[in-house]
Amino acid sequence: MHLPSLTTYAAPETRAVILLLHGGKQHSLTPVDWRSTSWHRSHAMQKAITPRVREAGITTSLLRYRHRGWNDVDSPSPIPDARWALDEIRRICGDVPVVLLGHSMGARTAIHVADDPSVVGVVALAPWFAKEDPTAPLAGRHLAAAHGARDRITSPRATAHYVRRAADVAATTELRDMGPVGHYLLRHVQAWNDFAAARSMAMLEKV
Repeated sequence: MHLPSLTTYAAPETRAVILLLHGGKQHSLTPVDWRSTSWHRSHAMQKAITPRVREAGITTSLLRYRHRGWNDVDSPSPIPDARWALDEIRRICGDVPVVLLGHSMGARTAIHVADDPSVVGVVALAPWFAKEDPTAPLAGRHLAAAHGARDRITSPRATAHYVRRAADVAATTELRDMGPVGHYLLRHVQAWNDFAAARSMAMLEKV
C-alpha cells in the first residue's frame, strides 16, 4: 500500500514547524510519486524558504499524500494524510506550534485540519476553497490567503468569499491580491515565497 511521507528540513533546535501541503486533482486515485509536479512545486518553495525560517528555529516539513485527488467523502482523501503528518510532527518534534502552508488543494486540506491542537494558522496560496468548506476549524487560528487575478484553475472570488466567512471565527484574516498571475506560482516566484515565509513566521511569533 502506498503510504504518506514527510520530507523534512530540521532546524538545529525546533521551536515550531511549517507543514507544507501540496496541490492535487479533484478526482484521482493515482499515487503521488516522484513525477508529481504538484509535490515538486511545493518542494521548490520548501527549499526556498527553509534558509530564511531555519534561523528562527522553524523546521519545514512537506507532506506527500497517498493519492493525487481530493476525491469524495468515502474515498481516499488528503485529510487523513494531513492528520497523520501532524501526529508525526508531534512524535518527532514534540508539542510545538504548526503553521499549515498549502497550495491549491493543499490549502483546502489545511482548513479542514486546522482544528488540530498544534495548528496556529493557515497560509493559503491560490487556494481551492468551495462554498461547502467549513470555517469552524479556523476558530481562534490565523488565516492569510493569496490569489492571483489570472488564476483560471481556482477562483479568486471563491477565496475572497471564504476569507469573509472565516473572519467570523478566525483570530485574524488577510487576503492578498498577487496581481495578474495564474495558479501555478510560476510568475513572481519570489513574491509568493516572501508571502509564504513572512506570514508563516508572523503567525508563529504570535504564539
